[in-house]
Amino acid sequence: MIALVLLGALSCKKDASTSSSLTSDQAADMTASAIASNSGGISSMADDISANAAAVTTTSAGASTGTKTVNAIGVSSVKQVCGTTLSDSATFSGTSSSVTFNYFAKYTHTLNCTGDDTPDNIVNTLTYNGTFDGPRISTTATGTATATITGLTQSATTFVINGDYKRQGTFQSKIGNKASGNSTLDVQITSLTLNKPARTIASGSGTFTLSGTAGKVNYNFTGTITFNGDGTATLSVTGGSSYTITLLTGAWVQR
Repeated sequence: MIALVLLGALSCKKDASTSSSLTSDQAADMTASAIASNSGGISSMADDISANAAAVTTTSAGASTGTKTVNAIGVSSVKQVCGTTLSDSATFSGTSSSVTFNYFAKYTHTLNCTGDDTPDNIVNTLTYNGTFDGPRISTTATGTATATITGLTQSATTFVINGDYKRQGTFQSKIGNKASGNSTLDVQITSLTLNKPARTIASGSGTFTLSGTAGKVNYNFTGTITFNGDGTATLSVTGGSSYTITLLTGAWVQR
């Protein structure tokens, strides 16, 4: 009987030490923050690279004026020689709706053209780092992305983005078991379509893999993302729940 009691005590202790595993809702919190604009996510990246694309004017080396523009109604002009790479950076920070964020991002933009120097696509690379603190989760993260944007002719009515977005760092959940740990997120973006000239997201899809350690427990989630064209995206966790995410804030409701 004493042996059984000791075995039960040890089992309880082991369960307690491994109770920090991540839930589907907590996985949704982390993935949503990597999609939302106010946390330096995919929506923010898409807006940045489409704004750059809308302003591009091709020019020959050494020329002071451009010859062919991507979007004639662009409010600014980025003069770029076909085949060259330009760099820029941006800082996103602020407090809104109980959310505080601070991100720094650095971009490179490589312009590829057709034979007559008409802009065809821009290959964008991104590196970033920053923090996010919301009512459900706080994160510190670094990341990279590579995204190709097409639809650069003036006759095209949309931009289309394909690429890969990666984020890794630490997190502290504020719900449920309040799990904390590290995370690695990889999102593959397919045909993310933005209307011209407003650059609003009209459609697109993606798949994600989220893995890491919470407490002493390894976790792994996969799923899909569907951009709905109404300022939201549907996040479906494999074997878990589905969520409707607001692209601006990352807030979600379970479907």
